[in-house]
Amino acid sequence: MSLVLVYTAFLAFAVLRLFRAPACDETDYIVAGRRLTLPAFVATTVSSWYGGILGVGEYAWTYGVSNWLVFGVPYYLYAVIFALILAARARRSEVLTLPDLLERRFGRGPALAGAGMLYVMTVPAAYVLMIGVLVQMATGWPLWAGVVLGTALSVGYVYRGGLRAVVGTDKVQFVLMFVGFAVLVPACMMKHGGLGWLRDAVPAGHLEWDGGRGFQAIAVWYVIAASTLVEPSFYQRCYAAQNAATARRGLLVSVAFWLVFDALTTVSGLYARAVLPELADPMTAFPALANATLPPLLRGLFITGLLATIMSTVDSYSFIAAITGGRDLWGRWTGRGESLGPMRVALTITAVLSVAMAMWAGSAITLWHHLGSIGTPVLLGPVLMAHTGVRRSSRRVLWSMASSGTISGAWLILGGGSAWLNIEAIFPGLLVSGLLLIPRSGLHTN
Repeated sequence: MSLVLVYTAFLAFAVLRLFRAPACDETDYIVAGRRLTLPAFVATTVSSWYGGILGVGEYAWTYGVSNWLVFGVPYYLYAVIFALILAARARRSEVLTLPDLLERRFGRGPALAGAGMLYVMTVPAAYVLMIGVLVQMATGWPLWAGVVLGTALSVGYVYRGGLRAVVGTDKVQFVLMFVGFAVLVPACMMKHGGLGWLRDAVPAGHLEWDGGRGFQAIAVWYVIAASTLVEPSFYQRCYAAQNAATARRGLLVSVAFWLVFDALTTVSGLYARAVLPELADPMTAFPALANATLPPLLRGLFITGLLATIMSTVDSYSFIAAITGGRDLWGRWTGRGESLGPMRVALTITAVLSVAMAMWAGSAITLWHHLGSIGTPVLLGPVLMAHTGVRRSSRRVLWSMASSGTISGAWLILGGGSAWLNIEAIFPGLLVSGLLLIPRSGLHTN
């Protein structure tokens, strides 16, 4: 616990320091003055996009190596596409947020609709839930207490410092996330057995590519992962980069770091299943494995690494949600979009909403699946078109966003959160979006 307390003290110091030196204007607050260097870009991108660490442990414990095919490969693919095609365009656009881009291309209505969907997708409820689980395991406190404490610590320094504060803490959190698993995996090999022992100790299905779930259960994540192309944290980092080359290179380097980290987490998930086959709550797979494997000091280091991994995402998404709610929704609606005040109010609202959603959902993977199934059809087509010369009327774009989101949401409800008629909800939503955005033969614009 001593290392966790040191890490908590570091976050408290960040809060106090930034209250003395707050961001001075909108550009400084939202994109750190567009001064991100390559190392800073990589550190903040890698750490902030991997906060679902307990969900990864849950999936790897339950389904084995398919974890890499679900939460690794499809996201590498789209991140590389983003880097090669979209990163430089995003940096050269000189906008501050995705709704700014939508308004520039399609008008105020699609910008407001996009902001509303982005706000729901970036409220970090899944990650707040994971913090609560970790704090509960470490202290025995009720889940709600851990959720509230973790949320407060994660957003406190963002309130005044904006993206500068996020990047500053992400540099430390980037190191901690790798150190934690770099300690755990070798310790598992020495204490429990090597990879040969592991192969024999896990269920046979855990070494199959689909984990025994079937093709569609894996394939749907390759469609959900297309949300990477509308990932607001990617756009924000690209907008904040020193130049277009930094944005492109930063994402490609980040993919290499994610590949290494995914190898560590997948192996750790398999060890968790082999060592703890009767684990009651798979979301606790990684901390429970650390408890069964590491001595107290290294266990504290690993738990600190888990906390850092999660909190780097909570602060990033809370911040993006605050910008989206305070500036892109409220500010755009009222015409007061350049004040920092509404963004800071929205940050407080986001924190409260995150706690409420975390306590309601109970599963990180469920939140990712449902929000990705609705949000991707709403945003993917309009955002990609905004980067091209293709023209569509504001009415058509707005209609496609509303219709695709409604169809996917209704599909989820009809299926009770599962695949209704054996079809995942994201597919009819994308179909509707495509039919409405792609012109009929012979038509070029609407």
